[in-house]
Amino acid sequence: MVATVRCDEIANEKFGCITSDTEWLDVESAVQSGPVPGFGKKLGNIVDVHLQEYDKEAVYFDEAVRKGKRQHLESRILNLVQPAFQKMLTHLRVKALEKFKTGLNSSLESGKGFAVSARDNTECSLKEFEQGCADAIIKQANWDCSKMLEKVRRDIEDHALSIRESKLSEMTRHAKDKLRKALAEPVESLFDAADQTTWQSIRNIYKRETDAILPEFLNNLCQFEMEYAPAEEMVSKLKDYARSVVESKAKEESSKVLIHMKERFTTVFSHDKDSIPRVWTGKEDVRAIAKEARSAALKLLSVMAAIRWDDEPDRIESILTSTLLEGSVVSKIASAASADPLASTTWEEIAPKHTMITPSQCKSLWKQFKAETEFTITQAVSTQQAHRRGNSKLPPPWAIVAIAILGFNEIMVLIRNPIYLFLLFVGYLMVKALAMQLDVSREFQNGVVPGIISVSVKLLPAIQNLVNKVAAEQQAEHQQQHPHPHPHTQAPGPPQPQMQPPPLLLSPRSPMSELRRLHMPRSPRSPRKVASPAPSSSSSSSAVSSPRHVGEDQKPRPGAVGAPENEATVADSIV
Repeated sequence: MVATVRCDEIANEKFGCITSDTEWLDVESAVQSGPVPGFGKKLGNIVDVHLQEYDKEAVYFDEAVRKGKRQHLESRILNLVQPAFQKMLTHLRVKALEKFKTGLNSSLESGKGFAVSARDNTECSLKEFEQGCADAIIKQANWDCSKMLEKVRRDIEDHALSIRESKLSEMTRHAKDKLRKALAEPVESLFDAADQTTWQSIRNIYKRETDAILPEFLNNLCQFEMEYAPAEEMVSKLKDYARSVVESKAKEESSKVLIHMKERFTTVFSHDKDSIPRVWTGKEDVRAIAKEARSAALKLLSVMAAIRWDDEPDRIESILTSTLLEGSVVSKIASAASADPLASTTWEEIAPKHTMITPSQCKSLWKQFKAETEFTITQAVSTQQAHRRGNSKLPPPWAIVAIAILGFNEIMVLIRNPIYLFLLFVGYLMVKALAMQLDVSREFQNGVVPGIISVSVKLLPAIQNLVNKVAAEQQAEHQQQHPHPHPHTQAPGPPQPQMQPPPLLLSPRSPMSELRRLHMPRSPRSPRKVASPAPSSSSSSSAVSSPRHVGEDQKPRPGAVGAPENEATVADSIV
């Protein structure tokens, strides 16, 4: 009884000592933040020290009691340190998984196969974890690390599987991108120039591209060490994807079939076999050309009506041609006797999933196509008729005369530039006005050379006179339309004498009386008489009569009394 009590007291004392042991507290604190090197050895030494102290103090008590209390103390100590041990295993688990991730990425970047990289790095990571577990286990405990090892293995496998799936998805996406780029554009271009060999060409392109891309994809799958069945399934899915690319592009183009038909009709109708634009001169057979263009459009419709993945022939083109294009009495009788071949939603020998344009849709599309292309045919016929009418008639007489006089190039210049006609008309009016002003016919009565000289001398003054006259008339019209009386206008006075033109030169043999009369100022016509004669200095500015009217008045005017005094001077100045 005493041994039991005493051994129990000693065991409690030693357990209290280990809970307050600084070395144990340091290890416990360190393991919370990360793995502790030599964890098992350090912890085992701490446990040994306290158990040995218990043995020294309880050595004199009953052996059975002493051993029982010692086992109980050891169990309590192991329960105390076990959470730290589990924390250490958790750190080792995380460390092993990180090592696997790093090693796998490095191996894949170096070009190593995925399966080999995953296997090697898995072994390396698990081996390191086992070493860490062996270092963390204390010798007094018989703890099992197999469960933690299985968790580590499962973590590594899950991560490897996720990397594998991502790599396979990336490879598949890359292969799909290559297939789409290799098939979409060629198929679209083939449908733009659709003919009887379109689907054969599409099948050839499909086979060529899949044979080039899929073996490369299958070779890349070998690095994953996949089984045959999953690999073949992935290849089969890629083939189906390539077919879906072709079919989707075909359906997209079939939705625009009416546009393609009109483009094909315009190309065939407006261009000859050498792709040269037609000129409707009246010699072309518009009906035959239109039938040929419609036939080409109908063939394009038959190509886009269904998807053809096999080489088996079908009757789509023949049905469309006999029903829509020919329209003969025989076909009408046959269609009346039997069912309409286009009154259906499927084609014979064509699967419904491969039907892009149903027979009934073809019929409505053809009706719309004919309505929209009828204007092109009518326009061509009108152009031919206009060309024939233009070739059957001669140009008008005035055009023939103008071409004969001016020449073809000159008359075309006048027709294209009507401003030239206006300038010619204005020039004609100017020349006619100058001719009337100069009295050309009278000038040429004395001879050609004197007439040319006289006209040349008078030409510039006549032009100036004509321009001044036009300007004066315009100014007078402006004043009549907008009168502006000046406020300082003086009262009207007696009329001023009119100024006459300067005296003409006379011969020295003329009588002095005529000279005197010409150079004497004429008295103004007024009821009031002038008291004194006009000064002789104003004789140069006074009005004189023309020599043509000399015989009308041979006597001097009454107001010219002082003229004889300057007779000699005036005569000398005239001479």
